[in-house]
Amino acid sequence: MIGTNTMVSPEILIIFFGLAAAATWGAADFSGGFATRRASVYSVVIITQAVGLVVLPLLAVYFSEDLPPMSGMFWGVVAGISGSAGLLLLYHALSKGKMGVVAPISAVVTVALPVVYGSINEGLPAGYQIAGFVLAIGAMWLISNTGEKGEIKKQDVVYPLLAGVGFGIFYISVDLFSESAVFWPLTIAKVSSIVMILGFALLRKSASLPSKSVLPVIILAGIFDASGNLFFALASQVGRLDIATVMASLYPGSTVLLAWIILKERLSSIQWLGVVLALAAIALIAL
Repeated sequence: MIGTNTMVSPEILIIFFGLAAAATWGAADFSGGFATRRASVYSVVIITQAVGLVVLPLLAVYFSEDLPPMSGMFWGVVAGISGSAGLLLLYHALSKGKMGVVAPISAVVTVALPVVYGSINEGLPAGYQIAGFVLAIGAMWLISNTGEKGEIKKQDVVYPLLAGVGFGIFYISVDLFSESAVFWPLTIAKVSSIVMILGFALLRKSASLPSKSVLPVIILAGIFDASGNLFFALASQVGRLDIATVMASLYPGSTVLLAWIILKERLSSIQWLGVVLALAAIALIAL
């Protein structure tokens, strides 16, 4: 386990690690999304997970992390399966439904489960932090909203709800193993994720090798994804799960801002309002 005993208060550390997870996960989504324009979605996801499978054991050895008990390994498997299931459901929902509905719904459900779980196990947070949670959820909804209009179908709601449940279980599972170890359970999570997604891709005959030109972008996405996992594990290790989850779940802001900076995509006034609300939420939660 990485030592986090510093002069910095746990409240500040959890905000730092949570926002670091949001920044790196958002960068992973941006890089991965860019790569899927030139390669199979399943190939991109499998390779990004494989990168983590290379990086995380090396970090475990470097930091001399002991193997966790079987319970830690078990929750690592649960994290890998639930996270990859959520990812497959989310991609399916995005390909079939309205992105402006799918993304916000999955994000809100993702946050709701760990917040409820954390409140039950750790007690309710302070009133101003709860207000920050509400602002953060509103910010996620606004930032993820693409302004799409039209009739909302059942698949626009059901699949993102299920995806959010998968991601929420992933967050809770990480919290359950992060007390004893970080790198080895995350490694097990990556193995479980690769096995599940690879099996699904082979079943659908959807996997194909990407070109050499796009491979560096995919590897970069994998590094960002593994970093996000690590930062979230550290955030849940040093503080409350609900705060760690809310902070980390601001990752759509990172993706949108990178698209604005690098691809020159314009942000709508609604998305800018979401960015402002996110900053206000961070300030409240950090008080």
